[in-house]
Amino acid sequence: MTHYDLVVIGTGSGNTIVNRRFADRKVAIVERGTFGGTCLNVGCIPTKMFVHAADIAATPSESARFGIDEELLGVRWPEVRDRIFGRIDPIAAGGSEYRHHDPDNANVTVYDGTGRFTGFKELTVDNKDGSTSVFSADQFVLATGSRPIVPPIPGLEETGFHTSNTVMRLEELPRRLAIIGSGFVAAEFAHVFASFGVEVTIVARSNVLLRHEDSELAAAYTKIAQELYDVRLNHETIRVERRNDGSILVGMLNPEGADELIVDELLIAVGREPNSDLLNLAATGVEVDSEARVVVDEYQQTTVDGIYALGDVTTPHQLKHVANHEARVVKHNLLNPDERIESDHRFVPHAVFSAPQIASVGLTEEEAKERGIPYVKAVERYADIAYGWAMEDTTGFAKILADPKTGQIIGAHIMGPQAPTLIQPIIQAMSFELDAYAMARGQYWIHPAMPELIENALLKLDLHPEG
Repeated sequence: MTHYDLVVIGTGSGNTIVNRRFADRKVAIVERGTFGGTCLNVGCIPTKMFVHAADIAATPSESARFGIDEELLGVRWPEVRDRIFGRIDPIAAGGSEYRHHDPDNANVTVYDGTGRFTGFKELTVDNKDGSTSVFSADQFVLATGSRPIVPPIPGLEETGFHTSNTVMRLEELPRRLAIIGSGFVAAEFAHVFASFGVEVTIVARSNVLLRHEDSELAAAYTKIAQELYDVRLNHETIRVERRNDGSILVGMLNPEGADELIVDELLIAVGREPNSDLLNLAATGVEVDSEARVVVDEYQQTTVDGIYALGDVTTPHQLKHVANHEARVVKHNLLNPDERIESDHRFVPHAVFSAPQIASVGLTEEEAKERGIPYVKAVERYADIAYGWAMEDTTGFAKILADPKTGQIIGAHIMGPQAPTLIQPIIQAMSFELDAYAMARGQYWIHPAMPELIENALLKLDLHPEG
């Protein structure tokens, strides 16, 4: 049996680990899908390229209030799609080519197939060419990511449906699209397709969209979404079926009774699940939690010495920047076993590239209350800053929570233009323990730029310094 020093399973963030510093080790890389993982191929990067195109397509709907008359003459969907994947697909192919054939990887063997443990630190790979490979290793990195959850809705498999993995490669734009789900994937694709002229209906089991966000923000976003799309809250999808004319019937239940919807395409966007079940982890003794996530310690090591895990397969933060951070930690710990470092998950931010955009870091107000953490809060609206006047923004705001005595920021939530960019200085302040007042008054803020939204919110905080 072939034996390796290191085996990396998954080529998303896991692929960033093996570099020239591993040249003296015998390494194997296993990939069951497309090189580059979720973010490159079906996640962050292509979706945001579609979002940018959608932002452009949406400008005519907003232009009249600025005294400018614009008209959307058409969306050439195949050109939009092919421009995006014409850039993405070669990157994925190039990554595979590099690992397979570049001299830099003379010590690396790539297995294109699905790997599963069949013994302690023994992996069997069902290769795409039909062959099977069995090998062992001293160390493993589990970076197998996640996949879209497909709920057990009667008729779903027979009817056919899309997930975020497939909907971006549609042959043509549908006239009507139903999105089952109420989280960030639903919000982003609703914006994309509605901006391109599709009649979008969001079917949500909950009574609010983006329910994991701060409740004030979630309520504000839901109100805006209800003006942009057909939003059906408190609706449970109980069946779907393909009709004789090719359309799809979606059957739902809500507190008032039964409801039905006829669409041309169906997008399932109810979340993602870790790919841990594909690995047969029990065979090597690696434990998973109640959510099927691989259990790791502060060093990203699993319950088996020498087996590390990172990214969506182990963390509740299904975010590329988290996976990248964990990959850096794993790389360091593989190379420096006597000087290992810990992952830092204190201030993990996230963003939703919807309409409007959303960004958040730290505690929501509800979480602070539930944990009994003292806080003060301040809200600053885009409408109250000079650049907000220029944008005629009437709905956006920033909400900041801070410790009333130390001034340390414990949470921030923004809804509005460029929210993911505006929140970055807050993440920096939290990470380096810069208090709110020092952040607001210890530096210049360009006037009349959008960051004044953050400056003014910080200055509104009712702080009571110790001593």
